[in-house]
Amino acid sequence: MRLLFFFVLSLLLLFIDSRFKYLESTRTAISILVYPFQRLTTVPGIVWQEVGTYFETQNHLIEDNTQLREQHSADAAQLNILQVVQAENTQLHNLMDVAQRVNYPMQMAEIAYVERDIFKRKLFVSKGAKANVQPGQVVMDDIGIVGQVTRVYPWLSEVTLITDKDHAVPVQILRNGIRAVVFGSGDINELALRYMPISSDIQTGDELVTSGIDGTYPAGLPVAKVIKIERDPAYPFARIACIPIAGVDRHKYLLIVSGAPELPPRPEIKAMQADEKPKITLKRKVQ
Repeated sequence: MRLLFFFVLSLLLLFIDSRFKYLESTRTAISILVYPFQRLTTVPGIVWQEVGTYFETQNHLIEDNTQLREQHSADAAQLNILQVVQAENTQLHNLMDVAQRVNYPMQMAEIAYVERDIFKRKLFVSKGAKANVQPGQVVMDDIGIVGQVTRVYPWLSEVTLITDKDHAVPVQILRNGIRAVVFGSGDINELALRYMPISSDIQTGDELVTSGIDGTYPAGLPVAKVIKIERDPAYPFARIACIPIAGVDRHKYLLIVSGAPELPPRPEIKAMQADEKPKITLKRKVQ
């Protein structure tokens, strides 16, 4: 009887709910009360899924970062190589322009290696006697004088840089034409303009070019720029510091100037002294 009663009651409630919608509000209230429990039952599954997604995403990110780092390293290496090649191409283009503008015959040479002794400012280029290189020829880059060939081998040539402490270059000030001699100091970034009186017309920023009066360096090639002048009345000469204009410690290719102005030979000292002796003539006095 109890089962029959509840069965009839259920059928009645279903009929009333479908017919008159009396239990809609009750169902809504019950769903609101049950919703937190429903969400709570789904939490373990959601947490498990999120944890799995997190670790999967982490693995993908680690793999992507590893690949990106490897790709970045490869791209950086390629970029460095490209920059080096572009710099070499630019310098070669500049050297070709210089060789076309200058009237002296030139040939291009590559730096083979640099002197290991830190106190010697020398390097070796890949042209020697087989390429008709001779001692005394000038070596320059696309900006100015780098040095001078001091020793020649069959396939190599030794070049002494203008910054070597035993090297000197006859120059003149481009602004006013004053002649002088610039000496190397042993420092790759410094030259010294010596034996200039403190009253000399020289200023900071003056550009020094080869004078061409020694028969070795062609005239008008840039050599150095004045950066510091010290005039002390206690000394007869001013202390003048310069920096080389050319890249004496840069670049890979240089130009060897094969020709130089031909000057008449120096007169012999004995002949000059003989010519300069005064001639004494004795005149007899007629009484």
